[in-house]
Amino acid sequence: MNLPKRAEDAHSALAAAFNTGDLATVLSLYDTSGVIVPEPGKPASGRQEFEEAVKAILAIKGRMEIKTVYCLQTGNLAVGRSEWNITDGDEVKVKAKGIELMKQGEDGLWRILIDHAFGAEADLIA
Repeated sequence: MNLPKRAEDAHSALAAAFNTGDLATVLSLYDTSGVIVPEPGKPASGRQEFEEAVKAILAIKGRMEIKTVYCLQTGNLAVGRSEWNITDGDEVKVKAKGIELMKQGEDGLWRILIDHAFGAEADLIA
């Protein structure tokens, strides 16, 4: 899996990684020194908590799709707003609106530093 070279490609790269079902592939898209909020009110940080959160998301069997609503970049930081879902056939297993902060590494590649999967939901405050 290639890491995104442009901030606006982080969402599609994350969906593609999720759809491999491989933990290491998904984790490669994150800066695990950051924060992931895989469910409302449950932030996780540090490598071990990131792994547990990603494993829980991967346990939701289905196909992930992520639509980038916007991606705003300044220097080596970018904030994105996404609309994402995990479906299995016609069944929608999870659907939400997220907010992500991406950071460009010294290698020029973009990783997600903060992933608040439900951060843009009007009725969910976490």
